[in-house]
Amino acid sequence: MKPLRLPWLWLGLWLLLVAAVVALSLGSPPAGPDVPAGDKWQHLTAYGVLAAGAVQVFRGGRPLLVAGIGLVLLGAGLEIAQGTLTADRVMDWRDAVANTAGAGLGLLTSRTRARDALLRAAPAASA
Repeated sequence: MKPLRLPWLWLGLWLLLVAAVVALSLGSPPAGPDVPAGDKWQHLTAYGVLAAGAVQVFRGGRPLLVAGIGLVLLGAGLEIAQGTLTADRVMDWRDAVANTAGAGLGLLTSRTRARDALLRAAPAASA
């Protein structure tokens, strides 16, 4: 993890977001306007936010790569779970593609100055 002030708090908040995505993915689908490909944008955005959050919490290199791969596997696994474990959800490979694209876009924030925004806001206290 990055040398943040209260690193376990930030990790916990990120894991809470991951858990929220899991719960929303396996719960009853929310009612909403019928927007063409609207749910694909939701998948793209959710996984983009999760991956951008991972960029803030995890060091670059292997830790961030593991988090990114974990998000891609989570997205694919949740799609399979929707098709096999729920009665009111369906598996859609296009959702998994949107999840993967969102995770990739979120990880791209590691290539910008924004990668250390949380570190600048909450640096670890110096000894």
